[in-house]
Amino acid sequence: VYKRQILVRARTGERKYALCVLLATDRLDGNHTVRKKLGARKVSFATADETREMTGMEIGGVTPIAVPSGLPIWIDDVVMQRDYVVLGGGNRESKLKVDPKVLLLQNNAEVVPGLARRR
Repeated sequence: VYKRQILVRARTGERKYALCVLLATDRLDGNHTVRKKLGARKVSFATADETREMTGMEIGGVTPIAVPSGLPIWIDDVVMQRDYVVLGGGNRESKLKVDPKVLLLQNNAEVVPGLARRR
């Protein structure tokens, strides 16, 4: 089951970021869950430059397994119900197949119910 890792940011006020992990078939609930949890009036996807700056990785290869410890990792609750997940491997060429429990071993990882909406 493929996952998407999406770096989001507050568009107004204090500079805040979070890495969101959800099923590739789902849509991030940015206007409600993410915005409220980030404490921002407006949120958007981080740019490619911001993603490189915050994670050290390129879009399409970001993995929550190696992000800096100060970056919150929010995991949609549905992800944790899978037997395995396929994540970016830190670059655009590699992928990792892991038990989703591995995600909870990361600093600042948190399961967030309703982070994504089913399509």
